[in-house]
Amino acid sequence: MTMIAACGLDCAQCESYKATQANDLLLLEAVAEKWSVEFSTPGLTAELIRCDGCMSPGLKMSHCAECKMRLCALERGLANCAACPDYACTELVGFLQAVPQAKANLEALRQG
Repeated sequence: MTMIAACGLDCAQCESYKATQANDLLLLEAVAEKWSVEFSTPGLTAELIRCDGCMSPGLKMSHCAECKMRLCALERGLANCAACPDYACTELVGFLQAVPQAKANLEALRQG
């Protein structure tokens, strides 16, 4: 199963999404601790990273709830940035340079 976020990330592959869907508090705590170090974001907690997927109506990680790409897609009524007539905007380009898999996911959607 894939669940492509506005930016092209696959939410179904995200550690936070998987732990949230499994209702595994210990795993969420471990992911929060790992990401606090990995992304130099001290203070992440299991509660802050609970997520039902970027474009779902449910829980959002604090970062995803504020994501400019997600908010733009929602405002435009798009499933993700691949469907945007302004693809790829400056906001998206910078992100895709850092996350090539997200770019590949969006490009595949645009082609097909």
